[in-house]
Amino acid sequence: MPTKKTTTTKPAAEAKETPKAKKASGKYIFAVGRRKTATAKVKLFDGSGDFIVNDRKLDQYFPYLPWQKNAVAALAATGMEKNYDVAVRVLGGGLSAQSAAVAHGVARALVTKDEGFKKVLRGYGLLTRDPRMKERKKPGLKRARRAPQWSKR
Repeated sequence: MPTKKTTTTKPAAEAKETPKAKKASGKYIFAVGRRKTATAKVKLFDGSGDFIVNDRKLDQYFPYLPWQKNAVAALAATGMEKNYDVAVRVLGGGLSAQSAAVAHGVARALVTKDEGFKKVLRGYGLLTRDPRMKERKKPGLKRARRAPQWSKR
């Protein structure tokens, strides 16, 4: 008769304090920002200015300074960098498009919080979704518009 194999479970490791765990409680404003194929789901909390992207700090996720500035552009334009904590989940696209999607989402969340920000953010172009996308490849072409190389013989 076969014996039953029992497995012992190790005690659960202590839950370390992650930025996401800290942000999980409390009221927040939700908004979605998009750019090309990147989508950013933004949660805006009242707080002290923490900016978390995909469970990492802003400067760790976006190592290039212009991407960091682009991501916080909406908060900088309204002067609210130290008044709100931001938690973002961003997917798709490259880092440049992701930073623009984060800026779009934060701007939309700020307008939801206070309609007075709308004129300022519209002036910086942060409320408009950038519609430029990669064009599809056409049949008979090498890329969207690139024709095969012409050969005389």
